[in-house]
Amino acid sequence: MHNTATLPLLLKELRLSTIAKIWEETINTAQDKNWSYERCLAALCEREIASRYSKRIQRYIKDSKLPAGKTLATFDFKQTKSINKAHVTALAENNSWIEKAENLILFGPSGVGKSHIAAAIGHAFIDQGMRCLFTPTTNLVQTLQLARKEYRLPDAMAKLDKYALLILDDIGYVKKDESETNVLFELIAHRYETGSLIITANQPFSEWDKIFPDSMMAVAAIDRLVHHATIINIQDESYRRKAAAGR
Repeated sequence: MHNTATLPLLLKELRLSTIAKIWEETINTAQDKNWSYERCLAALCEREIASRYSKRIQRYIKDSKLPAGKTLATFDFKQTKSINKAHVTALAENNSWIEKAENLILFGPSGVGKSHIAAAIGHAFIDQGMRCLFTPTTNLVQTLQLARKEYRLPDAMAKLDKYALLILDDIGYVKKDESETNVLFELIAHRYETGSLIITANQPFSEWDKIFPDSMMAVAAIDRLVHHATIINIQDESYRRKAAAGR
């Protein structure tokens, strides 16, 4: 006969932390409701799986660096008439474009909600169990520059591969500097048809020669981005400016 006193140790060894916390309560419930052994075991396993999924999502949220509270529920679509709510919602709910390594590019002036929409889509995909990273483009470029100087750029690129979605916010703030734009181009080329990008930009493609010093590099970067991409052009007045005017 097995000694139930050792059960907590066995569950700890198996790393079944949730079952270790709830097994006594669950067994009491099973006895009161006359559950079968199979139903009791299934209930324990379901709670363990749910707990692990919740903890994984919390890790993904923390790792993503997504701005808190920037979800579709908190976005005021009434302030941005040129954004189709149904279209954006469909992009957030259907991850088939992520599975196909397609891109989303959000154009528009400052203050119209590009970053909010990008972050909201990121939050939606994390809720679906996918990993994403939200970063100002300048920060990521500087990190990759340092990696290149230390001869570990391939490793730095490979680490980004764990993210199904990279959100590059404000690409236009990258300095028109050869070393910065080179690593940015390498990132775009590295992700081409292998991982999705969301890019927010104040400048239309016609002004990307202000980002890339080499016009051929600009054309090559744009070509890779738009080959499999959805483009949303937001043509509204800054809601921050409207809020300030209202105050």
